[in-house]
Amino acid sequence: IAILAAVLIPNLLGARQRAYKAQAIACAKQIATAQEVYQIDNQSYAAYTSLDSGMVKPCSGMSVSGTANSTYYSFQVTNRGQTVSVTSDGGIQ
Repeated sequence: IAILAAVLIPNLLGARQRAYKAQAIACAKQIATAQEVYQIDNQSYAAYTSLDSGMVKPCSGMSVSGTANSTYYSFQVTNRGQTVSVTSDGGIQ
């Protein structure tokens, strides 16, 4: 049992971190989509707090920070230590 636990525990911890990052990526994708929709309607990008909360539901419980202006946006999404960036010209990283 101890050998099995020694093998499984590190794998499970890694899976948890990958899941947190996947959630952050999903949030970043939703922000990018919401920004493009907002830009089409308003000819400018929006501050995160101005976006419709229904469009960025995957971001609930995550830390989102960043800036936006009429031609560019850049946001960072952090979910339990996993950080993902999304920009209007560079996509999601």
